Amino acid sequence: MRTGADYRRSLRDGRRIWVMGEGLVDDMTTHPATRAMVDEYVAWYDRHADPAWAETVLGDDGVPLSYLVPRSPDDLVRMGRCFSATTFLSAGNITHTPAYGHMIALGLLATVQERNVSARQIADAAAYREMIARTERFLTFCGGGATIGYRMREDPAQRAAFRVVRESDAGLVISGKVGMHTSPAYAEDVFISGSQTGIEIGAHRATFIVPVGAPGVTTLCRKIAARDDNPFVAPLSSRYDELDGQMWLDEVFIPRERIFLLDISPEPIVRWLLWHQLYCWLSKGEFTLGLALACAHAMGLAQHDQTIDYLIDLVIDVQTVRSCLTAAERDPQFTASGYCVPNHLHLASGSIAILKARQRMSEIMRIVPGSSLVVAPTDRDIASPDMAAGLEESFGGGGYTALQRSALLNLAWDHVSSALDARESAFELHANGGIPVWRGRIRRCFERYNELANAVLKQTPVPMPEIDLSSLRETAYVPRRVVTPPVR
Repeated sequence: MRTGADYRRSLRDGRRIWVMGEGLVDDMTTHPATRAMVDEYVAWYDRHADPAWAETVLGDDGVPLSYLVPRSPDDLVRMGRCFSATTFLSAGNITHTPAYGHMIALGLLATVQERNVSARQIADAAAYREMIARTERFLTFCGGGATIGYRMREDPAQRAAFRVVRESDAGLVISGKVGMHTSPAYAEDVFISGSQTGIEIGAHRATFIVPVGAPGVTTLCRKIAARDDNPFVAPLSSRYDELDGQMWLDEVFIPRERIFLLDISPEPIVRWLLWHQLYCWLSKGEFTLGLALACAHAMGLAQHDQTIDYLIDLVIDVQTVRSCLTAAERDPQFTASGYCVPNHLHLASGSIAILKARQRMSEIMRIVPGSSLVVAPTDRDIASPDMAAGLEESFGGGGYTALQRSALLNLAWDHVSSALDARESAFELHANGGIPVWRGRIRRCFERYNELANAVLKQTPVPMPEIDLSSLRETAYVPRRVVTPPVR
């Protein structure tokens, strides 16, 4: 198995990482903007060699569950428990793990097998997935949309993300810029969906995989989430900032074995990826619930009826999502190759539920601790000889010291009132199209339109015509809003 030290060494592969506000990062393992997340990914890898985690993250044969190819509902359940336990540690803030990357590679393999594009491409996809599982290389996903500047170009033919500079039997040389995706600074490969890239080979749209450290690649990351330098004040945002970004390609060579001609939306490829994503959302919700429970106890509100109502609201929200995940795993679908796939009808229902609930959940988390949330001191204040006694009187008592209660309050503030929390909210509204796209998934996945409509007609006292509502499932995948450049 790969160790954290192996992963740390891989980040010194000559990659060009630019962090807005920081500049070019020469060494991600030591730079203040990136080293904390590197440490978290190192911990993710090392957890697989920790006996305390073995039952959670390893299969019976010792192979990491993150790289399992599921063939039964029991496989999905075991993998889901692993995802739940590991993503909870970051309060759901680390959404793109190496496990997420394997879900992409598995989705690619299943898709080329289903479409039977060619024996060579099926072999290439199988070899790539096997390589990801064997080496535990970190892959992330990009939808392939162009940056806003490209989409504003006057000539519609120039608005695609990429253009082919040269083509040969060995592969393509590509230039261009692709828009937002997550953890590009920490990943080793980026899967770029072909539905929006503009790269065509013959009559086919190309999907391809780019190494982050390849010559000509620049990874442009957003500015780091604003946070206090003191980890006591920023226990989450000081550790779990994934640094979403863009990728710029300047005559980058893509070999043929990393190019796949699929001519489809990314929907089939993300079938397992969306399952992993919902576990991350659930982890954020369950962390919110756990934090609210702890705050209710620390603030002496465990017997307060209105506070209890708030807590039960949170329980309902997280249990709804967990029930949807259970249904998705126990009522799965299967590919022609025998892979077990979480049922997307259940995933879509859970995803819409959490997207609708997340703002209210954050608001409840701001309500439960009361006004002390706003004025909680830092550990440095409490350690000050001038302030220690007074702060102990103000924040201590009821079985908690001022330091303990303040640590909890600062954790709550960082969870729901920080720049990291605002980033997560904004990102999830755009990363997968938000609720409109999830509604489209439900529309396509629901199979009982005709069954239910005709079952009702049987209860009428007169013969009724057969109803066929199959067209309700025929809705196109709309990846993003259409941009219209202003007329000069």
